[in-house]
Amino acid sequence: MRVIPIPVGSRLAATILVLIGLQLTAPGVGTARAAESGRLDPERVVRSVVGINAVVPPDSQSARTLGTDREGSGVVIDGSGLILTIGYTVMEASQIQVTAADGRSYPANMVAYDPVSGFGLLRAEMGFSAPWLRLANPDAVKEGDTLLALSGGDNRGATAVKVVGKREFAGYWEYLLDEALFTFPPIRAFNGAALVNREGRLVGIGSLLVAEAVEGRGLPGNMFVPVSALEPVLADLLAYGRRQEPARPWLGVTLREEMGRLLVEKVSPRGPAESAGLRSGDWIVGVGGQRFSGLADFYRKLWGLGAAGIVVPLEVMRGSTLTPVPVTSADRVRFLRLNPTL
Repeated sequence: MRVIPIPVGSRLAATILVLIGLQLTAPGVGTARAAESGRLDPERVVRSVVGINAVVPPDSQSARTLGTDREGSGVVIDGSGLILTIGYTVMEASQIQVTAADGRSYPANMVAYDPVSGFGLLRAEMGFSAPWLRLANPDAVKEGDTLLALSGGDNRGATAVKVVGKREFAGYWEYLLDEALFTFPPIRAFNGAALVNREGRLVGIGSLLVAEAVEGRGLPGNMFVPVSALEPVLADLLAYGRRQEPARPWLGVTLREEMGRLLVEKVSPRGPAESAGLRSGDWIVGVGGQRFSGLADFYRKLWGLGAAGIVVPLEVMRGSTLTPVPVTSADRVRFLRLNPTL
């Protein structure tokens, strides 16, 4: 992996981006001319990526797994200082600060958190100003394409990455993307990192470091959430802070898939599963009277039962005993402290 720190300045930014193998605007070509030509303006891209630091109260639900001091990156996506990041970096934060490419820091407010896509939206305050990136069409991205991954803050840098997969992703925390982008080589400062195409448009936001970027091969890489997951709900998130559709039923479990069965590794304190008596070490083998083929299929069958609040009939193996465990599901967002900066 080759990560190159990026100083601010069009000449240096353009030179660095050319060195990592993208067809970019030549040094000295301004933003307007770059936009007219449909090519990437290196300085604009560099300045649109910010660092994020968040402080989360220790009694918050997510503090147990994600910690109380978090840092990552974000990307400015409009002229009002709206910043797109991965939501877990700022979820339940009481203080948020963004650092621009010139090193100046500004307070920011949480605008929205969307547990379905995993995105978070912030707005920087106190005179913050930075160029913004247009959203790309991720459907135009193909396996084998070379893109640019940029991180901000103390880990500011850029890496040329290759798209090595476009496929479904199921997360152990009750999360599913119909299609995610997988890239190689891996970058360490991945959370909230910008994935940018040759036209300087934002393709995706960094979410995870994964052990298998290519299915069936032990090739590490990163998973990016495509911006296509944002566009249908952006208006809702800006107006209401969340998508305006019935919330999915949430159980409050951490799961691991093994041979088509799901092992309950953890239950969220005071969550629906714990209240129903589900415990670590249980094996979920059925939901709503149906068997499932894996984690993604389980989520689809679970969410197909109805909206949050529905009683979810689980079939659970404890030792050699098959036990019915009805769980009264909940709206996940109601268990999070999202008010401190709203």
